[in-house]
Amino acid sequence: MAAQAHNNRKKRKEQKASKPNVLEAKTENQKNYIRSIIENDVVFCTGPSGSGKSFIAAGIAAQKLLKDEIDTIIVTRPLVCTGRDLGSLPGELNDKIKPYLQPMEENLRYFLGRDRFGMYFNQRRIRFEPLETMRGSTFHDSYMILDEAQNCTLEQIKMFVTRMGKHSKALINGDNKQTDIFRDSGLDFCIERLSDVEGVGVSKLEYHDIQRNGIIGAVLYALES
Repeated sequence: MAAQAHNNRKKRKEQKASKPNVLEAKTENQKNYIRSIIENDVVFCTGPSGSGKSFIAAGIAAQKLLKDEIDTIIVTRPLVCTGRDLGSLPGELNDKIKPYLQPMEENLRYFLGRDRFGMYFNQRRIRFEPLETMRGSTFHDSYMILDEAQNCTLEQIKMFVTRMGKHSKALINGDNKQTDIFRDSGLDFCIERLSDVEGVGVSKLEYHDIQRNGIIGAVLYALES
């Protein structure tokens, strides 16, 4: 009986993992962020951990891919550690970048389901690219997502945005209170200079937008205020 119950739970878990999930905004700021993505070609979003920056970007991109309205989802982030440097990671290039991009992979897997995610990944319609190797590339009909952009220099963000081809969008997310680089972040500079440019959207999520766990907002507010 116990073994049967275990197998039933495992089967239900596998079925759930294979089922796509629909993006649903939980707060007014999240609704505004989604609206900004729909209305603009380049969107910057800042906010604390757990407020939905990456989750919403992945959800919108996944919906577009499922409807075949885009050809590819491109995901990248700067290869910067949080805190102490881990040193050189073993394996080929994809093995080295996988730990950095794992959170976005999990988000896309949630919205697409395990089987569809695997299919799109094998077809290279979902691609995880090191930011440091993107120079010279052009991505048409794509949703390009740059995560952890608070750890990017101005030059890196400029390089990322200029990879945009026809019918593409660039979504740039970051928490400007959690930078891990010892120089000026390009994220704040870009938001300041580009906020009035037509076709560029800027969204800001707050502590009360955090959905991961309610206590996180109170903790971050106390530590960062």
